[in-house]
Amino acid sequence: MLIWIVLAVVLLPLVVLALAVRPVLARLPGLRRAATALQRRAAEAESLRQTAESLQETAEGVQRQLETAQQRLAVIKARRG
Repeated sequence: MLIWIVLAVVLLPLVVLALAVRPVLARLPGLRRAATALQRRAAEAESLRQTAESLQETAEGVQRQLETAQQRLAVIKARRG
């Protein structure tokens, strides 16, 4: 009789654990696909970030050129003045 109680105390939690783990294991392929898609998106975001930084640097260069051109134009207008 004692053996049955010990077996029930040991096996019943194992059965409950197996029943709880089963749905999680069934979702693993979907979770793996989602993780792969997220990694791909992260790589795309990093690439876009680098492109945006490059465009920012280009815009700053153009801004400096515009400021220089405006200063030269102001000097030219002052000479004609």
